Amino acid sequence: MNVRPSSEKPADILVVDDTPANLQLLVGMLKDQGWKVRPVPSGDMALRAVNASPPDLILLDIMMPGMDGFEVIRRLKDNPATRAIPVLFISALDEAEHTVRAFASGAVDYVTKPFQLTEVEARVRTHLEMRRQRVALERSFEQLREMERLRDDLTHMIAHDMRTPLLGLQLALELLAMPPAPGGESPVDVMGHARSAVASLIEMVNQMLDVSRLEGGKVEIRRTRVDLAALAPQAVGSIRLLAGTRTLTFAPATPAPVETDAELVLRVMANLLGNAVKYTSANGHIAVSLAETPAGWRVEVTDDGPGIAPEYHERIFEKFGQANGVHQRRGTGLGLTFAKMAVEALGGSIGLRSSLGAGSTFWFVLPAAPA
Repeated sequence: MNVRPSSEKPADILVVDDTPANLQLLVGMLKDQGWKVRPVPSGDMALRAVNASPPDLILLDIMMPGMDGFEVIRRLKDNPATRAIPVLFISALDEAEHTVRAFASGAVDYVTKPFQLTEVEARVRTHLEMRRQRVALERSFEQLREMERLRDDLTHMIAHDMRTPLLGLQLALELLAMPPAPGGESPVDVMGHARSAVASLIEMVNQMLDVSRLEGGKVEIRRTRVDLAALAPQAVGSIRLLAGTRTLTFAPATPAPVETDAELVLRVMANLLGNAVKYTSANGHIAVSLAETPAGWRVEVTDDGPGIAPEYHERIFEKFGQANGVHQRRGTGLGLTFAKMAVEALGGSIGLRSSLGAGSTFWFVLPAAPA
């Protein structure tokens, strides 16, 4: 008797034969091999059993009263839901025409009665393995199709997100190539726009590289004692030019000591602030706050943008995840993916509180440093 590992689901085999002795013999042999066996005595009952729970393999007799085996397999093959189930005929009919008809109807094998148990076992094992490999191949194919879809989506999203800074850079270069217009921006201002566009492009590339390194565990974490209350104003200052006319506020806080990687945390804050700037109107307001909780120090970045529907709260942190706001689509999500992976690598947690039309609050918590 073969003993299967408890974690491996046994194959489900349907045995169809109107002779009780044959059913008993086959069921006993198949169960001894660790397979799940369902015996039925007629073609009509076989079809009902298949529709209720499709098996991995069907052992089917031909000569049965009412509905014979050829009619059973015809109905199985006519149904897209059951067409792929392998059928192995076991029959007393040994003429060549019956064998040919069996294979022509879609059967995978044909065993004549009286049969040898070892032969049936070997053929059953072979066809179960072939089905397992076919199912695995189909799953691999579906995964490949999903990867191709993600690749196409990624290509589209990266092109979409890079287009704006590239157009800004192109416009700046064209303005620099022309004589300054009276009352227009100075070359210094135009160069500032160009540098900002280049910085955006570099940040997108850095996000892709950082996410890849974090996924591979190749980011070295340098922990030091850091005061989040002193780090937050640095993050606010780093995106103040990007914020333009938006209002940025950070409420003064008591020291918030943590043992962490200051550079990673600063980049997480900058990513959350940059995300808030991107989806807040030109006259909107963005606030950074800091509070002590039982889990550690909690940093919140709140905006009064269009908000995000609850069903997207988890997905938006996924690689290339996106969510639809009231007015615009959230982008590739690499910045938020980086933030999530970095915070979790530092032993913290990250999340979102938002609803459509009510703004968003992105938060993360880092363990407090020992006293």
